Amino acid sequence: MAVIGVTGGIGTGKSTFSKMLAEKLGARLFDADAASRELLESDPEVRQRITSEVFAGAYSPDGRPDRAAIRRVVFQDPAAKARLEAILHPRIREAWTRLAGECRETQASLVVEIPLLFETGAGRFFDQIVTVACSHETQLARTAARGLARDEAESIIRNQLPLVEKTELANFVVWNDGTPANLENQAAELAKSLRPSQG
Repeated sequence: MAVIGVTGGIGTGKSTFSKMLAEKLGARLFDADAASRELLESDPEVRQRITSEVFAGAYSPDGRPDRAAIRRVVFQDPAAKARLEAILHPRIREAWTRLAGECRETQASLVVEIPLLFETGAGRFFDQIVTVACSHETQLARTAARGLARDEAESIIRNQLPLVEKTELANFVVWNDGTPANLENQAAELAKSLRPSQG
């Protein structure tokens, strides 16, 4: 078994790759971004703290988190970003480290997709770390296809550890400027490399 961390920048394809790798390994998958969304939507304590400590207008009148507004605030105000992370990150880490412990006990493998893996000092929790990377222009094209304005995408990229540093810190690097088929081939090859270490 192995606990594998997958990271990368926005628009690099780390979510797609994580799903491919988990499938090929027969591993469980934890998505830190999805966990963050769930906390924003469903946790009353998180909502109360965000509206009081980060941004009073973080939720719309119907009670849904206004993600675009939250994103604008935190990427314009480093202090607000730090406060938001102080609310969300410990809860997310507790969730996936608990799951990792369960997987280690049952000899199951786990893939954890965590965009800020290095930024949050989480590297020590993983047996192997994979960085999914691509060119800057590919990142911008993919984020534009999701409807994110270029200046917002650039702001997010600037607020993350540079991809070149993430590749240097990883055990494995996946380059994703190509086709989905090419990405799947890389997932298959990596799964072959990881499988023996799961003994």
